[in-house]
Amino acid sequence: KQWYQRRVRGAEEVSAEEPAVPKIEDEGAEVRFKLVYNKQNYDITMGENRTVRDLKDHIETLTKLPRPMQKLMFKGLVKDETKTLKDLKLAKNSKMMLVGTMMSDIVAVNTKPSTSEIAESTGSSSKREPLCKQKLHVKVLEKGKPEDAMPGMKGVKHSLPTTPINGMVNKTGGKVRLTFKLEEDSLWIGTKARTEKVNMSSIRTVVSEPIEDSPEYHIMGIQLGPTELSMYWVYWVPAQYVDAVKDAILGKWQPFF
Repeated sequence: KQWYQRRVRGAEEVSAEEPAVPKIEDEGAEVRFKLVYNKQNYDITMGENRTVRDLKDHIETLTKLPRPMQKLMFKGLVKDETKTLKDLKLAKNSKMMLVGTMMSDIVAVNTKPSTSEIAESTGSSSKREPLCKQKLHVKVLEKGKPEDAMPGMKGVKHSLPTTPINGMVNKTGGKVRLTFKLEEDSLWIGTKARTEKVNMSSIRTVVSEPIEDSPEYHIMGIQLGPTELSMYWVYWVPAQYVDAVKDAILGKWQPFF
């Protein structure tokens, strides 16, 4: 039996046949599902009796991302590599999310910058006014933290909660909640008036900064369109979830050093 994968880049679809992997005695019924990584989609077909370890080994051949660097998200973080795809209850057209960073990227992040790079970075940073000092955001922050804001925690990093992140507000002061549907690769931005369902692969970037007088909370901007004018601003985001939100949307695991 040959395994195959299909990689999608926008409207272009490229098919490639993968080398056969070692067979097991009973692979079980085939399961076809989608893997989302770095805003790219892979169609994967595997036997339902294959383990998460088998899947990660196969993913490494597809993406070149080493197995130890992989984090799989399907109804939460998949931790047990001995579980089978059947145990995970993967069904036809299910979506699984992969987050991870190549070792070369980690090395680049931790490479000491040159003196000129530090000077350039310092110069550009000093010119930009902090978000919490900008007029657009001051108006919102002056109203104070919402009474129903979730507890914020400075200096710690948590995975996404199983419930929506709520108790936040948008630039008009309206209540906002963020719901992550990882199996659908979508973010639901809910307000009192409506819920907007956004495909996470369409989000250009996510920025955030701690609120000066309340560093356990952040201002977060989610760019929904091609320009910064399409930035959707959310205020009083609990600091412990900021990295997890960025990881989920941008599809990259940011190592916790």
